[in-house]
Amino acid sequence: MKILFVCMGNICRSPTAEAVFRHKLEAQGLSARFSHDSCGTIGYHVGSPPDERATQAAEKRGYKMADLRARELSKDDLDQFDLLLAMDKSNFDHILEMASPGQQAKVRLMLSYGSSNAVEVPDPYYGGRKGFEHVLDLLEDACDDLLSRLQKGTALND
Repeated sequence: MKILFVCMGNICRSPTAEAVFRHKLEAQGLSARFSHDSCGTIGYHVGSPPDERATQAAEKRGYKMADLRARELSKDDLDQFDLLLAMDKSNFDHILEMASPGQQAKVRLMLSYGSSNAVEVPDPYYGGRKGFEHVLDLLEDACDDLLSRLQKGTALND
């Protein structure tokens, strides 16, 4: 199964989600079963590494992001990936606009997984360091549930 994490610029939330998910896959010896990537719905930061604050917060928890680079969502992604996870409603809607009716079923909000009552992963870009920690808390919880449901084959069930 191929999973794509999507936010606006691909320098904060989506690369953090990818790094957390990758770490959890490696810890459980599941890297060969799932592939992953992250991208943005806009191309402002194409080729850039993740935001330094996101990288620092992630590294404190053992997640590595140095190899990740921003890229923009493409129509090919809608064919190539089995599950596209948007960090917020705006990006969710953007993906749906690009998707054909047959592709729309594989688009979900990231926080449709996990135990949080939040619907969206907030964008920490304009806030302080605590925002990046909060994003990590949300993504760790969501990735745990996502991975559990992927292993059970229920990740795409509503």
